[in-house]
Amino acid sequence: MTPADLDEVMRHEVEIYDFPWTRGNFSDSLAAGYDAWCFIDEARRLAGYSVLMWSPDEVHLLNLSVVRARQGRGQGEWSLRWIADDVGRRGATALLLEVRPSNARALRLYDRVGLERIGVRRGYYPFFDGRREDAIVMRGTLPLHAPWLPGVPHGG
Repeated sequence: MTPADLDEVMRHEVEIYDFPWTRGNFSDSLAAGYDAWCFIDEARRLAGYSVLMWSPDEVHLLNLSVVRARQGRGQGEWSLRWIADDVGRRGATALLLEVRPSNARALRLYDRVGLERIGVRRGYYPFFDGRREDAIVMRGTLPLHAPWLPGVPHGG
């Protein structure tokens, strides 16, 4: 992902989420040197994107998003496994993330690939009517060992 990608990323971000990241969140992440990826489908369209922050040997997945047209078709799992493979090859030993309890699809994915629920961050996310939603903190040791989806290429 580069600053030139942000118009398209933001079009999808506001379509996908009730509480999207701002353009500033993405711009600041790029300026800070975080890993940021756009995943492109076979027709050369944006399929998803991610932002990751490194600590010495662990990667914090800050944003993993799949565009609406690709949701429910394996793109999220393919992207997550590609990220895990990539950062594992570069020395990361673990992947850490937060997820909303209300994001059932993401929770099923993270459970399926072997991430463990290690804690809760109270009131982490904005929610409707000025309320806040907790975050489930999940961690996975790399490499992820759960089997690949049939027909989804291994990121390598």
